[in-house]
Amino acid sequence: MTIVEKRLSNTFKQFFESEKAGGIILIACTVISLLIANSAAGDAYLHAWQVKVAGLSIEHWVNDALMAIFFLLIGLELKRELYNGELSDFKNALLPIIAAAGGIIVPASIHFLLNAGTPTQPGMGIPMATDIAFALGILALLGSRVPASLKVFLTALAVMDDLGAIIVIAVFYTAELSWAYLLGALAVFAVLACMNRFLRVTSLALYLVGGAVMWVLMLKSGVHATIAGILLAFAIPFTAKQDDEHSLSHRLEHILHKPVAFIILPIFALANTGIIIGGDWAQELSSNNSVGILAGLVMGKPIGITLLCFLAVAIGICKLPLDLRWRHIFGAGLLGGIGFTMSIFITNLAFTGNLEVINASKMAILLASLTAGVLGFVWLKIFGKPLPTDTDLDTMDFDDETQPQSPGLSQ
Repeated sequence: MTIVEKRLSNTFKQFFESEKAGGIILIACTVISLLIANSAAGDAYLHAWQVKVAGLSIEHWVNDALMAIFFLLIGLELKRELYNGELSDFKNALLPIIAAAGGIIVPASIHFLLNAGTPTQPGMGIPMATDIAFALGILALLGSRVPASLKVFLTALAVMDDLGAIIVIAVFYTAELSWAYLLGALAVFAVLACMNRFLRVTSLALYLVGGAVMWVLMLKSGVHATIAGILLAFAIPFTAKQDDEHSLSHRLEHILHKPVAFIILPIFALANTGIIIGGDWAQELSSNNSVGILAGLVMGKPIGITLLCFLAVAIGICKLPLDLRWRHIFGAGLLGGIGFTMSIFITNLAFTGNLEVINASKMAILLASLTAGVLGFVWLKIFGKPLPTDTDLDTMDFDDETQPQSPGLSQ
């Protein structure tokens, strides 16, 4: 076992391993949803998701309530990375942060160039996202055939990528804003933060009740309610100086892993991938919006991630870990093109009520994610094998003072 592998926390290993099975279940649910939607039971199936429960459709409950729990888990993972993980050391965090920026800017720019000034321009946020479950699930299938540092790099990249998507959702996909409810939600967050920081409250139930109140207020404010999940994650106590297993944040993260991977995300897939494939599917995929999504995810992601990382290393801002080569970074970029969950989520916000465009966008997302996943898997299977003495042409020439370091081992 390498030094890098020994440094991977038990929580990270559990998270990583859960994505393998979770990704398979997501694929199965997507296939099932597509088959039912295009069968004789299609209309009844799609109508069932629109049945009202307590004033909201079942689909609305899934996308706003269940996904808030998913965002809570993302927030907890991000928080742990910032305290104890790869993002805790700015020098080590810089490479995945820059990679995430490239994976957001280039795909969004591609879509924008094709759709600027048209009704589908809001879709530029769709190819920004990376699906953590699928990306890490495919990497898990490769096992020891890829360097340990690549797993850490892709996890940090995906977390930062999702943080970027969350910011985009909060800023650009907000409906009519109610300042009273928004301020109320922020006030609840402030109370929870004070409970953590000053009162040292360690009752998980109190934080969850406060989080539920904050979710209701956020829902009524016009800002997407799932943002409450992220805010709650940062209000829950995390003791960085102790073993992370003793922190309330870690315990909740551990509790949520399996329900999110095996219940929430599969339900989300069932509710949002019921796409009716009509006779004009080829025409729908050739629209500027669909091409922007396809090109953004399949091409923009690997180009943006690899290019910005290369520039950052070339000018000396950061360094590659010892066991990574540029082919590994490119492979991670390909897997970053698996948008799926987050891309579908943003699609629903970008084109609210326009079922035709939503349907075409989801079809493009599925095709792009499938293509990116297959290309990433094949690329890393062929070129991703870790070689300690690798000196092939895709490595860079470093002198002693700029020798790349393994993550977590910087002096």
